[in-house]
Amino acid sequence: MKIAVIGAGIAGLSAAFDLAGSGHQVTVFEAASYTGGLAAGFKSQRWDWHLEHYYHHWFESDHDILGLINEIGQRDKVFFPRPTTSIYTDGKIYPFDSPLRMLFFPKLPLIPKIRFGLTGLYLRLSKNWQAMEKETAHNWLTRTMGQTAYKILWEPLLVGKFGEYYKQVNMAWFWARIHKRSIRLGYFEGGFQAFIDALTQKVTDRGARICLNTPISAIRPLPDGGFNIEFPPTVDPPPGPETFDRVLVTVSPQLLSRIVPDLPPGYLAALQQLKSMGAVVLILALKHPLTQQHYWINLPKDEGTPFLALVEHTNFIDSSHYDNDHIVYCGDYLNPDHEYFSLSKEELMARFLPYLSRFNPDFNPDWVKESWLFKTKYAQPVPPVNHSQNIPGLRTPIPGLYWASMSQVYPWDRGTNYAVEIGRRVAREIMSDV
Repeated sequence: MKIAVIGAGIAGLSAAFDLAGSGHQVTVFEAASYTGGLAAGFKSQRWDWHLEHYYHHWFESDHDILGLINEIGQRDKVFFPRPTTSIYTDGKIYPFDSPLRMLFFPKLPLIPKIRFGLTGLYLRLSKNWQAMEKETAHNWLTRTMGQTAYKILWEPLLVGKFGEYYKQVNMAWFWARIHKRSIRLGYFEGGFQAFIDALTQKVTDRGARICLNTPISAIRPLPDGGFNIEFPPTVDPPPGPETFDRVLVTVSPQLLSRIVPDLPPGYLAALQQLKSMGAVVLILALKHPLTQQHYWINLPKDEGTPFLALVEHTNFIDSSHYDNDHIVYCGDYLNPDHEYFSLSKEELMARFLPYLSRFNPDFNPDWVKESWLFKTKYAQPVPPVNHSQNIPGLRTPIPGLYWASMSQVYPWDRGTNYAVEIGRRVAREIMSDV
């Protein structure tokens, strides 16, 4: 079969790897100049390793991506440090990533601590997420661990991640975040881009064609089966329409609805109902460390911090790989219409930098050697109650057209592990249909 894959992110590459490996003629179209999607990285001229546009790591339980890495012969490049993840409350940072640290957390009285611990243990052991999706995380957590622990520990996370939707998010999403989490976090030698480059090479070794800088303007089903793929006139050199037997689309629901206008109205309406948050990340290369040990710090927005997460990457991965720069991410999840998406890097730095002195009183803007800004309006799906009923299947109503995206990995949270899982799953469905 002649198969087109739209999008060279992790899901698209994983599907192309299996489809090409089974003898199909695969072409991957990618609008960007690189493969990897939201997991891709960049590199300062001074660095040895790439750095991700958006902070990434793996858990020890991420079997799908670790299995794929093993298949392409790169498992020896994966390592699992033990960084410190923390929370910020009442003007102070508290490590909060082990039972012992949670036990000695001074902001919770004993009874709320016990309720918090028992609730966390239940979520680690339970597999019944279907029952949990019938209730919001806000209500379930308030009822089980009580107001005190919820208000201090988990409500700030939900508010920061989902904004006005935080009381609508179902408990299955929260369960998934706790259920598979590991204390050790995984990384790839050279950065995630090094893994992506290795996977891209394996995909092309299997005979697939990857077309970068090639956005799609339309996918049109043909009367006798198959599809025409059309390209905007901005593509240089301008290709004519290409015909394929099957098409796999791995983009956002909004983009899918734009490039496949022939989808049935009811299906298009269902796509429009799938809400998601965008992400804005400012990356700073500093002359000095901002904190001494903290890798990830969750920040409550009710304390005035203009972003959700402070991630000091070089408290996770040694700074020697980055010319001894100290790498800090200031990240936030926001509604796609938030003003941050229209602000320049300089405007966001003017808002963000004054708050870094909260974490280190010696911080000075002169510490900033280089800076980068990355934005995407499709970063975090919003799962309401009974969300499993809202998710379209991998087969669209148009025979031969498939869709696989992070909006469909539910109840799991978006991430590279589940991008591999859904990419390989949709490849199996395509091949079984053939």
